[in-house]
Amino acid sequence: MKHCIYHFLFLAFVTKALSSQGKKTLVLLDNSDVKTTHSIYFKSLADRGFDLTFKSADDASLELIKYGVHLYDNLIIFSPSVEDFGGGVKVSTVTDFIDGGGNVLVAADSSIGDPIRELGAECGVEFDEEQTIVIDHHNFDVSDRGSHTKLVIEPKNLIKSENIVGKPTKPILYKGVGMVLDNENPLILSIMKGSPTCYSFFPESKIDQYPLAVGSSTVLVAGLQARNNARILFSGSLAMFSDDFLTSGVQKDSTDSKAYEKAGNEDLVNAMSRWVFQEVGVLRTGKVTHHKVGETEPPEAYTITDMVHYSIVIEERTADDKWIPYMGNDVQMEFVRIDPFVRLPLTLNKSTGAFSIDFELPDVYGVFQFKIDYTRLGYTFLTSATQVSVRPLQHTQYERFISSAYPYYASAFSMMFGVFVFTLVFLYHRSDKKSKAE
Repeated sequence: MKHCIYHFLFLAFVTKALSSQGKKTLVLLDNSDVKTTHSIYFKSLADRGFDLTFKSADDASLELIKYGVHLYDNLIIFSPSVEDFGGGVKVSTVTDFIDGGGNVLVAADSSIGDPIRELGAECGVEFDEEQTIVIDHHNFDVSDRGSHTKLVIEPKNLIKSENIVGKPTKPILYKGVGMVLDNENPLILSIMKGSPTCYSFFPESKIDQYPLAVGSSTVLVAGLQARNNARILFSGSLAMFSDDFLTSGVQKDSTDSKAYEKAGNEDLVNAMSRWVFQEVGVLRTGKVTHHKVGETEPPEAYTITDMVHYSIVIEERTADDKWIPYMGNDVQMEFVRIDPFVRLPLTLNKSTGAFSIDFELPDVYGVFQFKIDYTRLGYTFLTSATQVSVRPLQHTQYERFISSAYPYYASAFSMMFGVFVFTLVFLYHRSDKKSKAE
């Protein structure tokens, strides 16, 4: 009986460990009140299987990486006003965490401190100054009768990617600091931007200098997918994740605006968290096969102009952590030596999930690669490279007579025939002269 109990407890422990694999999440807070004011969002994460650990951002025992091993898979920073992280955590620790494949969600507001600003700068995001806020006198909620900082953001201002923002249909409430992005960083994404009439400045001050962010260049939510597929999301509004904004209605302060019983914040923040924590938009490569057309095994080396069959399985992870065939229709294969010699679209076999193509090798020999470099918005970067050798024809494989060389063959034989005729004429012509002379 005791053995059965131990066995049951062991299975329960293993099941829990597997279910939380990849979902151990550290949540850093300014104070314990944030856990209460943002309870709906945290509950949605817990319901999806995330193992949340709440700590103060300046906790002296704070650790993110120990002995080179990540203690958590994800990091949520809901502590915009922190001046220094506690324990052994610094901004460089967070960047090392990202370099190691960890995902980070950062929410700021007008009380933003230097660590959050420095972390944003490391990722190509520049936050506006402390105490500034995004203001829009044309797109604010009816409940805001003051400085017009409780903005109503239309779904059209969101990035066009279902994996990142879902299918938004309702306006979003936003109140927070503005951002601008580094245009030289190709990995940074503007997930939600402000309207053309917004700007970022001190709400109670006269505008005596050009604001950092104006109009559609004002970024409200930014994302970044590193080259190692780690994901980072920066929100200028901590209030956007709060219970108040997730449950309240929304209506733009204009005569013809429509009133909504509930804003689109809950759907949006859940969709963004699914993306940043890699619950959606994750691809992987499976079995790769290549061989000559009509055969089943790859040769030691291909020969130039061979007809080759190439196939690769690409899978996508679902929200319930299952892998299914990826249904993309724009995957390409490149046959590369130094530069691509062949670039062709692959055809999907929906029953097997394999993308394949039959093509003729170029008339060039060397060391080549079958290469997949698939980069699509909202998905992880997908790369695959399979190296093969391509040799020239053996001497026994060349054609004895080449049709394109027939003119040269004809010229050679005509020259031989001409020499023969000339010889005969020359010899007989001279013999005739000698006979007459005699």
